Amino acid sequence: MEFLNDMALFVEVVKVRSFRKAAEALGMPNSTLSRRISGLEKEIGLRLLHRTTRRIELTEAGQLYFDRCKRIVDEARLAHEQLGEMLARPSGLLRVSLPVDFANIYLAPLIAEFSRLYPGITFELDLTPRQVDLVSEPVDVVIRMGEPANSNLIARKLTSLRRCLYASPRYLELSGEPAHPSDLVHHECLRMRGSQSNRWTLSSEQGREEVEVGGRFELNSVGMIRRMATLDLGIALLPEGIAAQALVNGELRQVLPQWQAASVSVYALTETRLLPAKTQRFIEFLREKLENI
Repeated sequence: MEFLNDMALFVEVVKVRSFRKAAEALGMPNSTLSRRISGLEKEIGLRLLHRTTRRIELTEAGQLYFDRCKRIVDEARLAHEQLGEMLARPSGLLRVSLPVDFANIYLAPLIAEFSRLYPGITFELDLTPRQVDLVSEPVDVVIRMGEPANSNLIARKLTSLRRCLYASPRYLELSGEPAHPSDLVHHECLRMRGSQSNRWTLSSEQGREEVEVGGRFELNSVGMIRRMATLDLGIALLPEGIAAQALVNGELRQVLPQWQAASVSVYALTETRLLPAKTQRFIEFLREKLENI
């Protein structure tokens, strides 16, 4: 398709009637431009331009070719500009699958801000912890916490969430406060359901500790874990943002503050890299806003 590019170069040369001026406007060497036009003439099999030391003139074939090419180039430029405008002001229905608690705490205000920036976009938000099939289900992008389970999807990292230990003042009053990660084996621990739910790995300047934990409650919602912790039912391992308001309200207190678990990553998952403008803008917006939380 290189001849289409050469066609656009030819139109620029004819417009200014000068290889030198056209080369300057296009930001390319004069010799390269001249070689490309010569190659175009050779491919067509007709001379398009009469070259003199002072200026250039169109041949009869060149005039006909210019008239046709100019319309094609103008249409292509208009299409490019319209697509650029579409990218700048995207519209349409954006379907997003979101984890319940992360969406409520972190994403709700960001989605509100994004909706004000792009009034042409409408939203269909599905709050669910389940794995969504991007191939068979009508979803544009999935936001999930933790490493992606499906390696066939395109994963774009949005942020990492620092995780710490929290418990209610009443629980700590009744059960005592752990002084070291190894003390957690004697406590009720509110655990996120999964293959490693009974094993917490904590790090500090003192090193790394892996602890077998137990307790009566294993859940699949960090919001519910936080709520159970405020009800004096145990020690919870939570992202800082999830625990922040309860910390301010005095419902929770940080436990073993010098220790923390590995951060949990948050990803935007899509089926393909070729995304419509509405989806591109949404992912870029979240990445920018969540980058330093």
